[in-house]
Amino acid sequence: MAGGTPAEVRSTCPYCGTGCGVLLRRDGAGGLEVRGDPEHPANRGRLCSKGLALGETVGLEGRLLAPQVQGRESDWDSALDLVAAKFRQAVDQHGPDSVGFYLSGQMLTEDYYVANKLMKGFLGSANIDTNSRLCMASTVAGHKRAFGTDTVPGTYEDLDDADLIVLVGSNLAWCHPVLYQRILAAREARGTRLVVIDPRRTASCDQADMHLKLRAGSDVALFNRLLATLYEGGALDAEYLRHVEGLGAALEAAFASDAAVTGLSESEIAAFCDLWMRTEKVVTVFSQGVNQSTSGADKVNAILNCHLAAGRIGKPGCGPFSVTGQPNAMGGREVGGLANMLACHMDLENPGHRAAVQDFWGAPAMPERAGLKAVDLFRAAGDGRLKALWIIHTNPAVTMPEADAVRAAIKACDFTVVSDITAATDTARLADVLLPAAAWAEKDGTVTNSDRTISRQRAVLPPPGQARPDWEILADAARRMGWGKAFDFQTPAQIFREHAELSGIAGRFGLDFDISGLSRMSSAEYGALEPVRWPVSRSRQGGRFFADGKFYHQDGKARMLPIRSQPPAAAPGGDFPFRLNTGRIRDQWHTMTRTAQSPRLSGHLAEPFADIHPEDARKLGVQPADLLRLRSLHGQAILRARITTDVQPGDLFVPMHWTGETAPSARVGSLVAAVTDPVSGQPESKASVVAAERLQAAWYGFAVSCRPMKPETDYWALARTDTGYRAELAGLAPLRDPEAAARKMFALPEAEIQMMTDSRRGIARLALHQNGRLMAALFIAPEPVAVRRSYLAGLPGTGTAGVLTGQPPEDLPDPGPVVCACFNVGANTILRAVETGGLVSVADVGAALQAGTSCGSCRSDIAGLLARPRFKQAAE
Repeated sequence: MAGGTPAEVRSTCPYCGTGCGVLLRRDGAGGLEVRGDPEHPANRGRLCSKGLALGETVGLEGRLLAPQVQGRESDWDSALDLVAAKFRQAVDQHGPDSVGFYLSGQMLTEDYYVANKLMKGFLGSANIDTNSRLCMASTVAGHKRAFGTDTVPGTYEDLDDADLIVLVGSNLAWCHPVLYQRILAAREARGTRLVVIDPRRTASCDQADMHLKLRAGSDVALFNRLLATLYEGGALDAEYLRHVEGLGAALEAAFASDAAVTGLSESEIAAFCDLWMRTEKVVTVFSQGVNQSTSGADKVNAILNCHLAAGRIGKPGCGPFSVTGQPNAMGGREVGGLANMLACHMDLENPGHRAAVQDFWGAPAMPERAGLKAVDLFRAAGDGRLKALWIIHTNPAVTMPEADAVRAAIKACDFTVVSDITAATDTARLADVLLPAAAWAEKDGTVTNSDRTISRQRAVLPPPGQARPDWEILADAARRMGWGKAFDFQTPAQIFREHAELSGIAGRFGLDFDISGLSRMSSAEYGALEPVRWPVSRSRQGGRFFADGKFYHQDGKARMLPIRSQPPAAAPGGDFPFRLNTGRIRDQWHTMTRTAQSPRLSGHLAEPFADIHPEDARKLGVQPADLLRLRSLHGQAILRARITTDVQPGDLFVPMHWTGETAPSARVGSLVAAVTDPVSGQPESKASVVAAERLQAAWYGFAVSCRPMKPETDYWALARTDTGYRAELAGLAPLRDPEAAARKMFALPEAEIQMMTDSRRGIARLALHQNGRLMAALFIAPEPVAVRRSYLAGLPGTGTAGVLTGQPPEDLPDPGPVVCACFNVGANTILRAVETGGLVSVADVGAALQAGTSCGSCRSDIAGLLARPRFKQAAE
């Protein structure tokens, strides 16, 4: 500390797989000041809106502070004794495959390593999977089939050096904003071209030279056409192909493929193929739109086929590049955290690899075959095959496909443990034992980002209450199961050194993942570890893979595969005429356990929605702001309709983030069918089929409150504000007594109340006060309520008397809905600045208001405002 000011601590952001460095400083009030680390190679000081808001998400509200057993507070000894006894009892009575772990890409590598060692080496089962199965398992499968191991050949520097970047199934502008800004910087510096391949128009398309709006699931047909074009155009690299097997069969499949299934015109396809063929330095970036499919592994291999055939891999500025959705999806892959993997990229079904790991661990038993992948793991929990299940830092009762069935399966399992930072998740509420875990900024360890860079996460805040790091909880449980020596870890540095030493065995087998050069670090050196890209060994330090044509199949060659285009598992029609696409939005993360704590992150899109094309809206009689009921064979959801040409006719897009805690009728996982890729086991989350209808609500509502609300109605969606909470509401039955409903919902039975009602028109407006302060307000109407939401959201806790108008006074500007979450700039603030300041470009708005100058992910929204008719304010 200098002059009493706490020093900044270098750490890593806990959100997407970009792996941005952050600088953290305690603010003296239990919170954090956060800024981007200008020295971190992943982000060079940039952060997205979520990263910039991290300091707003570390409060203790809702934190789990002590172990709970059957809903009652307990102590660590009692809770872990019970966990150890139940898992050992299950194994002893029903065999190793009667137990399972379900982990998360938000765990640190050290946590993952201990969990994998315990399950595979000591409990003796491979029933350990992770929510990364929902994220990038198809990429793992595609890499292994092509390269012989799960190797990401590219680096972020390739984005800087490329002349063409193709985004496939990736809304990089919203999901990896810092990488997208890196691409835009390359465009500015060297004229890099950008192509987006996606069924819907996204923010990533705004700067694209070409948007190929192909039909869902038809990526293979497009890349097969590209491969055929490369052959016909003489663009194959004959020298590089000496290192590749399977060209003939791959070409035969490519020429047999019909690109018409993409729905693209022949001129669009030809323009794309010609551009790709003529550009030597091309990077193909792919993400969930490729992976989350019943043919996800084939889509990956179709892309890899093109890069292998053209020799555009492993060189500066070119190559296939998978970007991961979670901060440590890569670290989980490295330690073998998936059911079909062994540690350090070794092969679970290879007897030599298996024996080497067993000997290294001194393990009593090792599984000889792959365990249950995520979908099958929860099916086993539901049908009784699984007797004990441990879920860590993830919310499968929301995120898994057929989420209603998964929720029932967790509830049915004989014994379920959940480790998390809060008890307020759909999954945690089903647990027999809840264990309080340390959160980001409270624990130490490492994570690996999308380009193989290992970075440190460092503790800067103390764990609250009795919360403990995950590795410590797991090791303590393992010791209680009788394996004290193998799990005698005292620090994460010890675990990392063991992991690094084990990777040396993988290196001696000739595998790619080898960080044995870090195995002799002292604890002080581990504490000071700088970002480093693997491999780190005597023979190799970082860099790209495969430029030399050396791969990891037994013969040292890569494999091109014959890939045939397959449609999604189900086709729209009959009772289910719509194709459902799920995904992320700009300012939220997974199931919002962290991001929902930030008011500005909730201000951009405060409510779950369904994007629907105008033609489909007209057929269904849907108007803007109506509610839609979506239905599949597996569940239903209610969401706000957004009518937009961003989606194609017959397609719907819905965000994945809302839960039973924030909008129980909008759990979209309940709609998604649990059909999976036969190779990777990854579910198809982008192409389920559903029915849609306008929800005929009897009434609609909007509410604001100082405190959390407990609505009891058919539809509600809750969001955080600077002064408390806001909620959208709707009911199917008439609201007979608005005052009684308001007092109950806000838990204010004695509050003074102001009320305006028109029972004939079905309108009611109520404001509840205590001691001269507005505590809550409720607005009811027979159609979606027309009030200034951003203005009303700022009133709870104030002495404002004119709340029932629903409109700000003339002398009080309404900022409007948040557009730029980085700097908390509203739509009306931008529109007023445009009008009064003569602003004509996104750059002008940035110079005047800072909006769009940080992560840049709101620039498309700003451009949309500039295109509006003047004087038209945003009323939400």
